[in-house]
Amino acid sequence: MNKSLFIDYLSLPQLLSLLIFLGFFSESNAQSKWISLFNGKNFDGWVIPEGDNNQWKVIDGVIDYNAMSQSEGDKNLWTSDEFQDFELKLDWRLIETPYINPNVAIIKPDGRYKRDENGDVIRISMPDSDSGIYLRGSSKAQVNIWSWPVGSGEVWGYRTDPNMPDDVVAAATPLVHADNDIGEWNTFLIKMIGDTLTVELNGILVINNAHLPGVEESGPIALQHHGRMENGEWVSPPSLVQFRNIYIREL
Repeated sequence: MNKSLFIDYLSLPQLLSLLIFLGFFSESNAQSKWISLFNGKNFDGWVIPEGDNNQWKVIDGVIDYNAMSQSEGDKNLWTSDEFQDFELKLDWRLIETPYINPNVAIIKPDGRYKRDENGDVIRISMPDSDSGIYLRGSSKAQVNIWSWPVGSGEVWGYRTDPNMPDDVVAAATPLVHADNDIGEWNTFLIKMIGDTLTVELNGILVINNAHLPGVEESGPIALQHHGRMENGEWVSPPSLVQFRNIYIREL
C-alpha cells in the first residue's frame, strides 16, 4: 500500500495519534543531543579558579557567584571540556546592582557611542552589575551580561575593537534590549558555528550571524568574573550573578 493510500485509510483519531507520535519522536531525538554542563549539585566538569576560597559555589541547585574570588590569577569559572561548533542554552540572573556606574555609554544600533555637540562620548550614571559567557576560551568572544541600556548579548570584545570594520561592530551590537528586570531569570540560546555567532535572549533574537574574525576554532566556555572591591566598596560593576540549566549540544 503506498503512503498516500495508507494515510487516507486512517481514521482522524488514528491520523492525529500518528502525527503526535512522529512529533514526539522528532522532538525526543533532538533533545537527546543536549548534554548537561551543570548537575545542580557540584562543579563536576568545571575548573574552579585556584585559590578561589569558595566564592564560586552551588546554592539550591544554581551556580552562585559573589564577585569576591580570592584567586590571584584567572577568576572565571571554566568548563574542563573544549567545544567547537555548538548550541548553548542557560538561564542567568543578576541578583542586584549595588555599584553606581558613572561611565555608562549610550550605544547606537551601529555599535558606536552617542556623542555630544563637542564630539565627546555621552556618559550616564546608573546601577550596574556585569558578567558574561566566554566562548572558545576567549574573553574577546564574550556574550555580555549586564544592565546597560543596550541590553545583554553584546559581544564587547568585537564591538569595541577599533580595528574591526563597521559591519562587524554593528553585528556585535544587540538588535533589541530583551533583558528581564534585575533579579528575574533570563535565558540565553547561543549558537556558534565557525566564526559566526547568533544569540537569542528570552526568545528574542539579539545577535544575528555576527562575524567574529580570528576567533579560536575550539576552546572551553567560561562564566565571567567581573568587578573588584576596595575598602568595602565596589569600584567597578560586580558579577553578582547566578546560573542554572546549562546545556550544550555540539553541531
